Amino acid sequence: MDTSGIIKKIEEYKKEAEEFKSVNIEEIEQFRIRFLGKKGVLNSLFNEFKNIPPEEKKKTGQLINELKQYVSDKIETLKREGEQKLSGQKKARDLSLPSEHIILGSRHPISIVKNEIIDIFSRLGFYVSEGPEIEDDWHVFSALNFPEEHPARDMQDTFFIEQNPDILLRTHTSSVQVRVMESEKPPLRTISPGRVFRSEAISARSHCIFHQVEGLYIDKNVSFSDLKQTLDYFAKEMFGEKTEIRLRPSFFPFTEPSGELDISCNCEGKGCNLCKYTGWLEILGCGMVDPNVLSACGIDNNKYSGFAFGMGIERIALLKYNIKDIRLYFENDVRFLRQFTSAL
Repeated sequence: MDTSGIIKKIEEYKKEAEEFKSVNIEEIEQFRIRFLGKKGVLNSLFNEFKNIPPEEKKKTGQLINELKQYVSDKIETLKREGEQKLSGQKKARDLSLPSEHIILGSRHPISIVKNEIIDIFSRLGFYVSEGPEIEDDWHVFSALNFPEEHPARDMQDTFFIEQNPDILLRTHTSSVQVRVMESEKPPLRTISPGRVFRSEAISARSHCIFHQVEGLYIDKNVSFSDLKQTLDYFAKEMFGEKTEIRLRPSFFPFTEPSGELDISCNCEGKGCNLCKYTGWLEILGCGMVDPNVLSACGIDNNKYSGFAFGMGIERIALLKYNIKDIRLYFENDVRFLRQFTSAL
């Protein structure tokens, strides 16, 4: 077989490879397939190489290998140049173009309201105290002047731990206040935000899990007027400067005297479904700390007095955002949560 024909082909293919110039990734891949693919140029040359005389194989094989090496090196070089160009294009962004739309996350309305409550009372010198959610009977009931026969101790209101009836899920964050009074000396001015649990039927207005913020202030000569001024400041900061308050007598085992605080409804006394046409909305319970509670926690009730208050965060959020169903707080429906995107 005459080897001049195959050598001529090698030279033509070498010239074709030398003339190829591109940094387009797709074009470079087509070039690779043409020369190095299974049905490509080099496989065709190696098939012809099998039929040439033995004495010509060394020279011809060397030329074919040189062509293969040249093509392989050129492909790698072109690929690097193509990637560098593509990277440069990505970096060279047009800064005059509009920015990409980024979907912001949102805080849960319970977190928003809790943080706002904390911020308001921190301006009055209250600091935050926290405690365990799994508590004992002393901190939840006994230290707070709950009699043994009090209905709140029954299973219908409280989640008790079966293995130990003295251990339960706290029904209010007043248990944190007991721990503060036991471990710190007056003057005390603290708020206790946290999650609480009660054995109640779940409905649009109640849930077995909810959140509270309870406040405690103990010092010498603390009076009911101090409590009223504190709550008046809170109501105006939370619901607006025009908000009015009223206090109604009530009863709680751990405060005496006790009261419930109402705020004026946005309907301005005209009456609406929200306030049940009374013009007032109940937001929290409060009162002067019972002397028995002070004594139980090791505080001299002849020297010190104090007030306490407690509110449900869900209740405040219902009123603030006009939410109709408390169950929405626990369903994690993004359509509901996205309404609070701007409140970060």
